[in-house]
Amino acid sequence: MAFSILGAINFLSPKDRGSAKIARDLVYGPAARHRLDIYAPKGAREKLPVVMFVYGGSWSDGAKDHYDFVGRAIAALGFVTVIADYRLLPEVEYPDFLRDCSDAFAHVVDMIGHFGGDAERMALVGHSAGAYNALMLALDPQYLASRNLMARVKAVAGLSGPYDFFPFDGKITLRTFGAVEEPERTQPINLVSGQVPPLWLASGDRDNLVYPRNTVALAKVLRSAGGEVTERHYANLGHPGTLMALGVLMRRRAPVLAELGDFLEQHLGAQLGKRAPLSADDQRAD
Repeated sequence: MAFSILGAINFLSPKDRGSAKIARDLVYGPAARHRLDIYAPKGAREKLPVVMFVYGGSWSDGAKDHYDFVGRAIAALGFVTVIADYRLLPEVEYPDFLRDCSDAFAHVVDMIGHFGGDAERMALVGHSAGAYNALMLALDPQYLASRNLMARVKAVAGLSGPYDFFPFDGKITLRTFGAVEEPERTQPINLVSGQVPPLWLASGDRDNLVYPRNTVALAKVLRSAGGEVTERHYANLGHPGTLMALGVLMRRRAPVLAELGDFLEQHLGAQLGKRAPLSADDQRAD
């Protein structure tokens, strides 16, 4: 049900006219879901920093085609933006969906220069389960660090992510992580070290699915470890609200996109154009 609703929202939402989808269904691995799309600002004349956005869906749902409004929004700020599908439960179990995200990132590093992206200036951004995936790629050394790719990651942002949810006591976490031999190692909060990129963590105060305490707890541990972290809480947003506020229709409810853009600009070394948010009356772009 949520899958079709998000697809309808994506279809109906006006898209940021300063950006376009420039590549569709590029292959990064052998599975049917090993595909990614690329978005970019219109009229770019130099290599731009790269954002890889990881969508959520409780590790069992989701499709990149339903996140055009996100790809277009981030690209319109001045970033080459990538959204990749990855395998989901029950086709795979933990940690295979993380390995897929790591493979997608490695593929982007290899080829994004052909699409106007600078593989030396990259960021990971995710929402919900996608925020978990993004943080795990950055914090668990078996993923990007083991492939000598962490130096590419200049910043990481998580929106409404679960970072501290052990012991597992819910249907989603039990289904996804209940059989793991080392459950503590599944928790981003337990993997923080001194070698962490700058982080931006956001949550909606009305989130009753992934409680804001996840963001509060991880930010506290990061600060204690000497990490650089920006923490944002939005009073009027629930769990999907931090995602929806990236799009045109709900952007005026909270400055999520603007503040995320400021963070990315600061840490990716970009000088990005400042565009006024589009209203719902703006013409939908292709």
